[in-house]
Amino acid sequence: MYKAILFDLDGVLTVDATGTTSIIKYFDSEVKIDKDIFTKAYRKYNSDFLYGRLKHTDVWESICLEIGKEIDIQVLYDSFIATPIDFEILGIAKSLKAKGYIVGIVTDNKSDRIEYISNEHNFNEIFDVIVISDTIGSGKKEHKIFEETLRQIELNYEDCILIDNNNENLVIPSSEGMHTIYFDHNKRDIKKLKEQLYSLGCK
Repeated sequence: MYKAILFDLDGVLTVDATGTTSIIKYFDSEVKIDKDIFTKAYRKYNSDFLYGRLKHTDVWESICLEIGKEIDIQVLYDSFIATPIDFEILGIAKSLKAKGYIVGIVTDNKSDRIEYISNEHNFNEIFDVIVISDTIGSGKKEHKIFEETLRQIELNYEDCILIDNNNENLVIPSSEGMHTIYFDHNKRDIKKLKEQLYSLGCK
């Protein structure tokens, strides 16, 4: 019997496939800058953000210089808050928690972004654990992030289900005995996801 259901954030709990996609869309819509120039300037640091080697505050001035426009960093924070949430899947997480399951988020992400999203949508009241790559220096293509998640919830791989929109992120947990579900962020077939969870005994 499974005891915990772990959700990826971007592409599962949110509509866009990645957090960077959401940020770029917001700036393209709200700031009216050259999308390609901003994308290049931001993505240049993305790996360092995800692994905690840099924070947005460390390089925001450099990003502004590269795009040729001074932008208040609050606009970046606003883009975090504006991240489009899939409230139906968030509802699934709430229902599972109400049924007594441990629910968590495991995400390759930036902790400042997660803080803003969590505050906006009360994630800390919904999820028992939120594990972010930049705080431990490990992404889902490595073991460490999963080991840290399991340590925090005091469970083993075989006790958990992970839902993710990137097949590469499912390789390691699956190899260790965790049940994994691939969720196609383009099709967003929530009925199928519910059926998969139900077939695994999750009510």
